[in-house]
Amino acid sequence: MFKKLLDNTDSDSLANKFRRKRFRNFLEYTKDVPPPVTILDVGGTFDFWKQMGIIDNSDYFITILNLTDLGPGSSKNLKFIAGNAADLSQFKTASFGVVFSNSVIEHIPLKENRQKMADEIKRVGKKYFVQTPSFYFPFEPHFLFPCFQFMPKSVKMFFLLNFDMGWFKKCQNSAEAQRLLQENSLLKLKELKNHFRGCRIIKEKYFFLTKSYIAVNS
Repeated sequence: MFKKLLDNTDSDSLANKFRRKRFRNFLEYTKDVPPPVTILDVGGTFDFWKQMGIIDNSDYFITILNLTDLGPGSSKNLKFIAGNAADLSQFKTASFGVVFSNSVIEHIPLKENRQKMADEIKRVGKKYFVQTPSFYFPFEPHFLFPCFQFMPKSVKMFFLLNFDMGWFKKCQNSAEAQRLLQENSLLKLKELKNHFRGCRIIKEKYFFLTKSYIAVNS
């Protein structure tokens, strides 16, 4: 049931309802940027922009950067580049109107690498819009288990080594489980603010709880 609610490939899922609301905030945030708005999407996908109705919209030109070239083919206003979020040296300073990143920074292992990602985003974008799930929201969105992030590491390892957890199959060894924890580590608000010093934080709410944070620079 949880997978169906949180499946980003399903346009009618709860997760995509949040994404569409977030995207309306993004459009409002970029309304003063003269078109065509040049966007670097760090860690994005073609399907996201398709679901948001931006494909072939001449008001936007989007460069999608991911670890591998995930482009399904040519599009009038999208191009795909393989790259590392913590090293955007292939791009010049302030070369994009906006850098966009949706639920990516929490997948970058190690604090120093997350800081490199943040510094690169601030360097190459005139504006940035960086979203990440809240550490304190009681339902963990990757392992799909209530309060998983609050558990001791030993308990997390037990679950990962003995059960399928959320989007992941049961780990075959401790090294695999350790890697999975490093690559799915939710950020606290203070951590996000430290990575993007001077940013403004938009809080996304689910009922009275903060579901995720968005860091913007104006």
